[in-house]
Amino acid sequence: MTDGFIECPEVAGKTIRALRVYQNHDEGDEVLIEFTDGTSFSCCLEIKSVLTASLFRPSTGTPEIIRSYSP
Repeated sequence: MTDGFIECPEVAGKTIRALRVYQNHDEGDEVLIEFTDGTSFSCCLEIKSVLTASLFRPSTGTPEIIRSYSP
């Protein structure tokens, strides 16, 4: 994957028979495209959590970050 996208030239020009969007909270969401030539394309979207923490001094405007922590 480059530049934040995936290029899939093999699906260009195919005729779509069905498109389904599945919501699966455990494994991520999925887009499934079924083509008339018997092939299918699947794209899974996973949301991953990121743990961050910081010690800061609140003030008017932007708070002063004293230290940032990461796992």
